[in-house]
Amino acid sequence: MTTVRIATRRSPLAWRQAELVAERLEAAHPDVDTELVGMQTEGDRIQDRSLAAIGGKGLFIKELERGLLDDRADIAVHSLKDVPEKCADGLHLPVILARESPFDAFVANDWGHPDELPDGAIIGTCSLRRACQLLHRYPHCQVAELRGNVNTRLAKLDSGHFDAIVLAVAGLERLGFRERITAALEPEVCLPAIGQGALGIECRRDDTAIEALIAGLHEPETAACVTAERAVSHGLGGSCLSPIAGYARYRDGQLSLQARVGAADGSRLLAADGEGSANRAAAIGAEVAEALAEQGARALVSGDSGAT
Repeated sequence: MTTVRIATRRSPLAWRQAELVAERLEAAHPDVDTELVGMQTEGDRIQDRSLAAIGGKGLFIKELERGLLDDRADIAVHSLKDVPEKCADGLHLPVILARESPFDAFVANDWGHPDELPDGAIIGTCSLRRACQLLHRYPHCQVAELRGNVNTRLAKLDSGHFDAIVLAVAGLERLGFRERITAALEPEVCLPAIGQGALGIECRRDDTAIEALIAGLHEPETAACVTAERAVSHGLGGSCLSPIAGYARYRDGQLSLQARVGAADGSRLLAADGEGSANRAAAIGAEVAEALAEQGARALVSGDSGAT
């Protein structure tokens, strides 16, 4: 029996996502056993400051990458929307699993859709991407910082700290909170994050045995979509925390890609789209990034937009 050690954050969502990978790996290989190796990351330890202030979402994966490089784990499972463009030296991301819902969830106890929110309503989110789109569409509302795991965020809503919060549909569904989803937000309201809804598996570049075991979990159509989306961020010099939204759809070998970049206060929201063969996924993303750059997107990504 071969044991595959899976590095994961200890948050309920991260743990569940690692379990999903473990279940699929054991189903594909009856002679494989799995062991979850929980690790606390810097992003989990520091909860009283914004992610931007402490170094970004990459803090959620650095400890997992150290675990791989120190041979404390064989693979690491990540929410792809949190994964920086480049892995640590000696590591790579060879497997992208089939994507679940990429959309954002509007969660509220008194309102059925953000269209119904009254003047001054407070929406909780830790995402600049969500904030800029929501403020652009609903300038009568306010956005406030919301951190913590999914359970903590739901508890803050229920205790009256916010009128509504916005979370990922996929995360709520994976944790069994489907009934808390008041409405899945249409892309016209809030375009998803790059890579949202997809899981990636990271491993050591020289570990061919592990790579062979996990190869069957790779889903090429999702990988093509995510490649196009990530190329937008790369082309604009963005990161996981940038106000960049990107969503690609695959059909019959073709990709269609939408992307947006917004000012933090919602005063500007730029949009571009592209399409073409899935074999050109990275090129399509680069072309969309350039179309956004021509509209002034790089200044918004860098935070030097002149908006207040």
